[in-house]
Amino acid sequence: MRIATWNVNSVRARTDRILDWLQRTDTDVLAMQETKCKDEQFPYERFREFGYEVAHVGISQWNGVAIASRVGLTDVRIGFDDQPGFHKDPEVAPVEEARAIGATCNGVRVWSLYVPNGRELADPHYTYKLEWLSKLRADAVRWLEKNPEEQIALVGDWNIAPTDDDVWDPALFEGKTHTSAPEREAFQSFLESGFTDVVRPHTPGPGVYTYWDYTQLRFPKKQGMRIDFILGSPAFAGRVDKAEIDRNERKGKGASDHAPVIVDLGD
Repeated sequence: MRIATWNVNSVRARTDRILDWLQRTDTDVLAMQETKCKDEQFPYERFREFGYEVAHVGISQWNGVAIASRVGLTDVRIGFDDQPGFHKDPEVAPVEEARAIGATCNGVRVWSLYVPNGRELADPHYTYKLEWLSKLRADAVRWLEKNPEEQIALVGDWNIAPTDDDVWDPALFEGKTHTSAPEREAFQSFLESGFTDVVRPHTPGPGVYTYWDYTQLRFPKKQGMRIDFILGSPAFAGRVDKAEIDRNERKGKGASDHAPVIVDLGD
């Protein structure tokens, strides 16, 4: 079974490209982030034409996460326990954003995650990001404690570069989000809790990235970041035969600024 994650940066703008990629790569399950549409705007019928069921949560033109599967899609859940919300005005009640959706696909519990960006270290969004990760980790630990043999995949755009090898120039990110110590510690806490970055052993760095900004010719200059991940529970990680980052999908007109990240599972 082939599972992938991809920040598509607007599913409606890239529907044809996504569906072509799914067919060309023979992918069974695709977790998408930053769909940028409300539920009623998602192109469900187009995906159904290609044999994929879709679970999606989108509230506005921002955020949005989805799972498309041709091998089953059951027990869909929007958000995780105690998922925090956000509002820039501290006097206004926080709003839960469309950043997490889970579903079981042929025995694998897949979570499509769009971790908050953080914006700046002094921004309330940064505190929100750390709280969001903390709550997700607490839930993930409970899932493993409840069933250590469950196949769980925490996949998506984590908006964290966990090591200096994961950014093209670490000095440029000093004092900024994505590489700060608290963010990296939050990411590491998932690894210490029993999850594994199942892609890294198959895509050793440095210089291996999943995201390249649209500006300043970052992609052709190979100036990127590795911020999209597939973290697997022990039972899931034990099935990974192969993993790759499809850098070619970042090329060409109309590409997302992220590349798909893929794992192949054995029996």
